[in-house]
Amino acid sequence: MAKEKEDNSLSRRRFLELMLATSAGLAFFPQGASLTTRGGRDTARKVLVLGFDGLDPVLTSDLMKANRLPSFRKLASSGSFLPLGSSIPPQSPVAWANFITGTDPGGHAIFDFVHRDPKAYMPVFSASESLPGKHDICLGNLILPLSGGKINNLRRGRAFWQILEDNDIPATVFKIPSNYPPVESKQKTFSGMGTPDIKGYYGLFNFYTNEYKTITEEYGGGGRVHDVYVIGHRVESRIPGPNNPFKKGNPETYVDFKVFIDPVYPAAKIAYQDQEFILKEKEWSGWKKIKFDFIPGQRVSGLCLFYLKEARPKFKLYVSPINIDPAAPAMPLSTPDNYSKELARKFGPFFTKGLPADTAALENEVLDENEFLAQDELVYKESVAILEDELKNFRSGLLFYYFSNTDQRQHMFYRFLDKNHPAYDEKLAAEFAPVIPRTYEEMDKVLQMCLEKVDRQTAIIVMSDHGFNPFRWGFNLNTWLLQTGYHYLLPGSRPEEVTLFQRTDWSRTKAYGVGLNALYLNLKGRESQGIVAPSEREALTRRLANQLEQLIDPKTGEKIILKAYIGRDVYHGPYVDLAPDIILGFNRNYRISWNSPLGSFPRELIEDNRQKWSGDHMSSPTVIPGSLISSLPVKLSDPTLQDVTAGLLSLFGIKIPPEVTGRPIF
Repeated sequence: MAKEKEDNSLSRRRFLELMLATSAGLAFFPQGASLTTRGGRDTARKVLVLGFDGLDPVLTSDLMKANRLPSFRKLASSGSFLPLGSSIPPQSPVAWANFITGTDPGGHAIFDFVHRDPKAYMPVFSASESLPGKHDICLGNLILPLSGGKINNLRRGRAFWQILEDNDIPATVFKIPSNYPPVESKQKTFSGMGTPDIKGYYGLFNFYTNEYKTITEEYGGGGRVHDVYVIGHRVESRIPGPNNPFKKGNPETYVDFKVFIDPVYPAAKIAYQDQEFILKEKEWSGWKKIKFDFIPGQRVSGLCLFYLKEARPKFKLYVSPINIDPAAPAMPLSTPDNYSKELARKFGPFFTKGLPADTAALENEVLDENEFLAQDELVYKESVAILEDELKNFRSGLLFYYFSNTDQRQHMFYRFLDKNHPAYDEKLAAEFAPVIPRTYEEMDKVLQMCLEKVDRQTAIIVMSDHGFNPFRWGFNLNTWLLQTGYHYLLPGSRPEEVTLFQRTDWSRTKAYGVGLNALYLNLKGRESQGIVAPSEREALTRRLANQLEQLIDPKTGEKIILKAYIGRDVYHGPYVDLAPDIILGFNRNYRISWNSPLGSFPRELIEDNRQKWSGDHMSSPTVIPGSLISSLPVKLSDPTLQDVTAGLLSLFGIKIPPEVTGRPIF
């Protein structure tokens, strides 16, 4: 049996425990009766929206000029190609929520990937929350739940497809971010970014090896290393599954498996439950179902990929994060409930985890660049196949379809386009610099397929939530607050050893940073140990914003923060009071550091980013707008995400609701 080894970092482990306890209600997520889609009226015009996450307008323009994106050029020549104003901050869950609701974060309450609990000063995920079921009867070590757990979508405001539904206009919305769990609707929707794996993580892979290896977990994902022993060409271990809500302490479930290594050829047979299959070295398995038992009659089905990285001399087996099975979803994936099952019947298993590409495995060198790309190519092919099928059935209304490949590959491969990046490797760049341009070409092929399959009554919109820039240097916000006297630690503390504000002296602290762009005041009456009086709030906020905007990197002579936005100035709507006091709009090449978002205080104020995650989009939105390419002329010279929402509604003759702040673009 394997001896499991995990990252024991207090900050990461507590972060995950606090933020990812979704499996408490897993077994009893109420499935309910299958809904039927609202009939919807035939519309004279159809609208197809392709969401290419992170499609950068500068790179797109350059590739169009080089004639590498002929379909993009064709679409733009018939209509418009413009930069698309992103959200403040230009993070994917925030930006896509702007588009979904037609409002800024003050209207939808998503301000960052990570929010904070003002009572405990702890980070919490912004997009969804899981509430455990009520427990009624205890029989020894067993618990019989009285009611099932519940998962809530924390995005507020009405989605544009709900407004379309009110007007009897059909819509299909596939994998749009910031919609997990899917909001109530009779439209066909499938959840996207924010959808966890079966354990409730953003993605937790397993790696089995007899070679020493450590793993770093970050922001709700990562992996586990399991030490194994090869005895007589045989390996035994287990695959961890969701926690068991029927047993005291919610212990982790698992499935035992065995590996039989061929004594001659670089291959192995893997056996678990009722499955046996052979993998050659460097071969992917394709989707495999795996079932975790809670108690008799209660089990959960998941999907995973196996990859035999090496059979010998060292044994290395990768098992992907376990995706929710769309054929038997243990957590909500779609509206109506049977939409995910219908897709599973047509296409078999497919990726359901919100961010399917395993960036953590590449970051930790469990997968190399080619192996990562092979996995992400599976994501692309699945996406194209399902889109092609949706186009066949697209007869009326609106179809929105999302691709993650542009975003994930730019995050991981930007270092090969930037010779000044701390992680630039000339040898690797010779092989992998073409990855990002080729990815844009793949998106062009998607558009080409759509142009060939839709009719002349279909308006086509290509859009992205933000652009991209290099992430060369990380700024430690909490270190700066400590150095400038806005944050205090208890006497005897060693700042570089502090995590999750565990040594913060809140009786003297005026400000703290949580999340990727957010700064909060320790406000009296809002934070549990607040000391900043409401009468001081305005002056302190503006002083901090001014100081942050004056910060200069002594190594480069460049400003670190281009604009420090004051939440109450830039947001509008009923949820402004929940916003961070200041939102950092970083300059090009800069981003928040890796440790500062979780209440740590690294020694250096500015750190080189030597990680493979080398491209990002946490800058001021003026630095990295998204892209808008439309078959229809756009009448605005400065469109924003909210304007596209208003434009979609106007194309169907719908009066723009007062809560939608966007301007119609057509």
